[in-house]
Amino acid sequence: MRSALLEAAAVGPFFQLEVHDHGLPPGWQPARELFENDLNELAARNAERLGTDEIRVSTSILHLSFAARIWSPVLGCASLAGAVPDLASLVVTTEPSIRLGLTDLVARRPDTNGDSRAEAQAGLAELAAAVTGAPLAELASALPVRLARGLLRGNSASAMAGALGELVRVRPDLGESAAALGAALLRTPGLAGAGRLTGSGLAFRRHSCCLYYRVPGGGLCGDCCFDHSPSARR
Repeated sequence: MRSALLEAAAVGPFFQLEVHDHGLPPGWQPARELFENDLNELAARNAERLGTDEIRVSTSILHLSFAARIWSPVLGCASLAGAVPDLASLVVTTEPSIRLGLTDLVARRPDTNGDSRAEAQAGLAELAAAVTGAPLAELASALPVRLARGLLRGNSASAMAGALGELVRVRPDLGESAAALGAALLRTPGLAGAGRLTGSGLAFRRHSCCLYYRVPGGGLCGDCCFDHSPSARR
């Protein structure tokens, strides 16, 4: 699993999951503690960075950013090694930017009885969804403002599809299996109904909006449910 994490980390910074199994460096803390104590401050800082006074907008973008960092290393390892890291010991630092890590590296493999590729992908998707689901649920419950369930589900699906898309951009040889994994993930309970793949690859269209269009100069994301930017008037 350690070698799979290193290989996944080479894809890009969102795929990095540092292992701190000999003690936490200064500035790191369990993710649960950060979610419980520091999300208000992070959302406020994010609002300032984005240039918006709408805290629900900055909170949604912060949630999407965390979701991308949670999904990416899990899906990188799933695609590269057929296993995923357990995130029960997830730790985080926010200085100078958000980075995730683990204090206990444990590999988890799907328990599947079927031999077909589809059954194997379904088992891997269920495992990846379960592993990411716990920290994503903790994050969602600690957000400083209440966001619609569909928006949060859409953020998670967008982060998932975006992670697989970036992985395939760097590793095109994984395209077929990554697309199958993405399709299987969109059938899991936490992501079902959040969006759809629009072609044979990983082009994705979500069924909700992350609110980025309300950021000054933000516009629409590539997977937005809107074809044209709605009015940003409150």
